[in-house]
Amino acid sequence: MNIHKLRLIAAALIFVAAPHVAMADGLVFPAIKGFGGVYPLMHAAEQPDPSKTYKVIFDVTKGRKNRSQINPGVLHVAGAVNIMVLAGVPLSHLHIVAILHGKATSSVLDNKHYKAMFGTNNPSIALFRALQKIGVRVEVCGQAMLDNHYPLAWANPYVKPTLSALSTLIIYGNQGYAYVKQ
Repeated sequence: MNIHKLRLIAAALIFVAAPHVAMADGLVFPAIKGFGGVYPLMHAAEQPDPSKTYKVIFDVTKGRKNRSQINPGVLHVAGAVNIMVLAGVPLSHLHIVAILHGKATSSVLDNKHYKAMFGTNNPSIALFRALQKIGVRVEVCGQAMLDNHYPLAWANPYVKPTLSALSTLIIYGNQGYAYVKQ
């Protein structure tokens, strides 16, 4: 093979591989577009098994001082979904619940009440909508809502109030859900 053919083959390989290298350097959003981006690491030591079913409950308690930013714990839930889907786990094999309470409680307010309280639109609503669309259950502690003087009706339509975060964590724990603290 002459040097000219080798250069052509090398150039072709670089051209073909270039999009994959660029993709590996940037965030991807395989299940939830625009939220919870993840980096592809297809050769990492631990990879989810696409044939398994995963049950997880996220205990989301953190809020943001900057009320115009999405709740970080809920973004982490989106990232977890994107990681699993990136690894080949079908959405039908993911059973994910997020229970919000503590400082995260205000994140669930509908836009009208959030804006009245904090002077800005609720930045988390679009993410709650996206999570619901793919089957993630997002719930809020009814006790925390009422402790903060938020009527349950103020929760946005993509979040369901529960009796309490404590009872929700116990119920899902008894059903075999893995616990992740946020």
